[in-house]
Amino acid sequence: MFNKSWLFILLLLPCWSVLHGQSQIPLITGIVNDEHGTPIFSVNIKLQKDNFIYYAKTDVNGIFYFSNIPYGDGYTLTFDCINFETQVLTGYDVKPGSTTSIAIKLKKTVTELDPVVIVGYGSTLKKDITNAISSLNAPDFNAGVITNPAQLLQGKVSGLNISEDGNPNGVPTVILRGPSTLNLGQQPFYVIDGIPGADINLVSADDIASVEVLKDASASAIYGDRSANGVIIITTRKGKPGELKITYNGYGSVQKIANFISVATADQLRTYLMQNNKALAPADDNGGNTNWQKEVSRTGFAQNHNIGFSNGGDGFAYSGSINYFQDNAIIKGSSLDRFTGRVNIEQRALRDHLKLRFSLYNMVSNQTDVDSLVFYNVLRFLPTLNVFNSDGTYREDLTRTQTYNPLGLIANDQYNTKLKTILANAGAEVLLPFNITYNLNVNYQTNTVNANTYHNHYSLLAYNSNGEAIRSTYENTRQILENYLSYDHAFANNQHFKFLLGYSWEQDVNGDGFQTSNVNFASDATTYYNLGLGQAPAGYVPLYGNISIETLRLISFYSRFNYSYKDKYLLQGSLRRDGSSAFGINHRWGYFPTVSTAWQLIEEDFVKNKNIFSDLKLRAGYGVAGNTIGFDPLTPLLLNNTTGSFYYNGSFVNAIGPTQNPNPNLQWEKTAQLDAGIDFGFFANRLTGTIDVYNKTTTDLIYNYQQPVSLSYSAANSVYANAGEMNNKGIEFSMNAVPLVSGQFKWTSNFNIAHNQNEVISLSNNNFKLNYIYTGYADGTGQSNISTQIIQAGYPVGQFYTLHYLGKNSEGVSTFEDKNGNPTTSPESTDQRYLGNAQPKLTFGFGNNFKYKNFELNIFLRGVTGNKILNATLATLNSPGDASNHNIPTLTLTESYNDYNASLYSDRYLENGTYLRLDNASFAYNLKFANKALRSIRLYFTGTNIFTITGYRGIDPEINIGSITPGIDNHNYYPKTRSFITGISLAL
Repeated sequence: MFNKSWLFILLLLPCWSVLHGQSQIPLITGIVNDEHGTPIFSVNIKLQKDNFIYYAKTDVNGIFYFSNIPYGDGYTLTFDCINFETQVLTGYDVKPGSTTSIAIKLKKTVTELDPVVIVGYGSTLKKDITNAISSLNAPDFNAGVITNPAQLLQGKVSGLNISEDGNPNGVPTVILRGPSTLNLGQQPFYVIDGIPGADINLVSADDIASVEVLKDASASAIYGDRSANGVIIITTRKGKPGELKITYNGYGSVQKIANFISVATADQLRTYLMQNNKALAPADDNGGNTNWQKEVSRTGFAQNHNIGFSNGGDGFAYSGSINYFQDNAIIKGSSLDRFTGRVNIEQRALRDHLKLRFSLYNMVSNQTDVDSLVFYNVLRFLPTLNVFNSDGTYREDLTRTQTYNPLGLIANDQYNTKLKTILANAGAEVLLPFNITYNLNVNYQTNTVNANTYHNHYSLLAYNSNGEAIRSTYENTRQILENYLSYDHAFANNQHFKFLLGYSWEQDVNGDGFQTSNVNFASDATTYYNLGLGQAPAGYVPLYGNISIETLRLISFYSRFNYSYKDKYLLQGSLRRDGSSAFGINHRWGYFPTVSTAWQLIEEDFVKNKNIFSDLKLRAGYGVAGNTIGFDPLTPLLLNNTTGSFYYNGSFVNAIGPTQNPNPNLQWEKTAQLDAGIDFGFFANRLTGTIDVYNKTTTDLIYNYQQPVSLSYSAANSVYANAGEMNNKGIEFSMNAVPLVSGQFKWTSNFNIAHNQNEVISLSNNNFKLNYIYTGYADGTGQSNISTQIIQAGYPVGQFYTLHYLGKNSEGVSTFEDKNGNPTTSPESTDQRYLGNAQPKLTFGFGNNFKYKNFELNIFLRGVTGNKILNATLATLNSPGDASNHNIPTLTLTESYNDYNASLYSDRYLENGTYLRLDNASFAYNLKFANKALRSIRLYFTGTNIFTITGYRGIDPEINIGSITPGIDNHNYYPKTRSFITGISLAL
């Protein structure tokens, strides 16, 4: 594939040679600036004499060339560019050996130049957008300790919900305009510097110049079968020719746990038991008074250092950065150490008819983690026990299951993951005749994951193993070839037309590696570094893991056109055809069409002359996008695996048989979305905003269904098939304002709010039937088979389905309402009912920036309202009868000891998830200098997660809603961090 592409480039070389030779022939050259002397990019220039017409376009420096022009007199030059008045120059002569130089200034037709917005495979002016696209630049991003670029957008984009805990190695859950699938693939598709599917951890927060969020299908479907959940486009900082620039940004941060769960102290537990004529066993009380939450936590420290550089000249430009980030997190034993590097090079040649690009991204990180059982046991482990035994070993309890000294878990169980990711991109852009541009991009990304685990001799997770080491290494690679032609022309009669036609090929190979293990080590000194030192007993079977190698191929053809008339009437359409090996042989190809339109009302005299609006545009769009994220190429196939063992010839032999049924008709999920919006501005754009309403329907939902035994190969009779349907409706509002400008004081403000309503329309079709799906198995004490949520037609994803709590009876026992409306202390699953939704009704963000002279204050709040959280953590702990076995929450201190139903999941533990959080506040002092050695200094102090107003009794109300079991707080939450940051930024 790559050989053919490079052959195509070689075939272009003769053309380039001809163009180069033209430099010896008389030419016309010049520069186009605006009224202020700033070069104008992408001006369309037409050179005409009689029936001879030639075209050119200005580069980023405003420069254009015409060469190989026939000799003659009376040439006419026409300069045309959107938002500028067209100019015509006449009477130019071309003579042998002559060079004609022209300098021209174009007059702006509007008050200010519109910003450029990055879209799929190109860019456009913001005023020409016909879709729902949110664009943020670096000053708009969140401040704080950023471990993942998605955190920069948290609360900033209406309809985009991002939730995270305090784990520096965790991945934020990102969901746009509600859930659209019943599988794992709910996250948006990421594009970095035009590279689709790039790992967002390859770029540091300091390197990101802008982010575009393509919300509706008419904008995102240009990426076809991966765009149903929206597309997020990240653009990094680039260099400018002739401008040497070196920047440094560094900060240090002190971090604390933002909140602790209220559990009983040792004295409170002893008193509670004594009041109920109970007591701890002697082995469970050695006089300790231990706060396990504080014992496992520490004052965390994070530091970040980023050096950026850029320069260029004579058609050559480069930029790059080096970033180091370290986070010794708030829980002992967890940390992140990461290095990223980036370089971008661009070379122009053949009088700007050829641009060569190369970029290289690299990320190396080292992660240490703790077992999730740590968070369970810091709440349960008895506070009456000291941390250590008299011999210095960790105090443990071997008589109870799932009960471990949390500090012992941290010290005796080691989890280390090393990640290495490299992304290389090479590209060429060729300016062809008639204003046609050809782009070629070749990308290669490789990601290596080395996961290492060691349970030492004292570990209870590998009890009596005398040390257990588990090592794995897997490599994932992605190869992409993309090439497309684009045409951009402005006609003399106020018409502008753009067209894009492209082809791409992609191959992903995932899971190329292995895992193995060993036990019985003579010493813990080498941990997992030398598995050969282990002496496994006879019959030991190493842990080989369950990851399989998978190869996914994707072939795509795509096109898009844009048309505008008089800058008033805008039309866009696109069509993408994708072929993917992730689906059945009968349905590997799909079509994803879109159409959108806009009316620039502000250009109409009946609006413009009213002097009310400074901007007014109506938009509408419809499109169909697909979803393949979360589905691998093995999904539609007949799979065989071990199905047990049998005794043969004196030993047990593994049996191999079918474990997954094939489905040659499996196809991707399709999301059709209708969006209508209005963009407005008042008071010379001192107040601007956007309102969008949408209706999004996903059909052919993929789930694991039962099929007739006669059609089944496997004993489970299950098959992945398309059958369901889901809908999301919503409204989004965002606003930017400049409330006050007085002298050297300026106050700017931004606000966004969004509402989404999700509903499962159906789980069945004519071939596959499913009435409901029980989910939300929180696995509390004695409730391991009890679900708390249900997915069913007519209800949203995240619908809680549990018992209705009536209070306590005269004996102090929790009572519930049965299916007939009567109180009962022996509830059954048939007594469960629909009781609340985990998805918020509203999400919002509100930011304010105050500038006075060199001082700057930025405050940002965000929150959600209208959602429920199942506090399964509190339910599991609230077991009065077990107070002598494990610790209890302070709630239990007021409970009856005889309440054997206290921990049963019910709406007693469904709590209001509404919260308002002062997410970050930053104070800065800025200095700019006239000398070239030092351009500017910025000193800043930032606080994050400063306070949260909520009625939720758990550790934090920001619970994951980006899954099919949203809103469950299940005693595995890594505490949120409160950070205080001091930093400096320098520009040289």
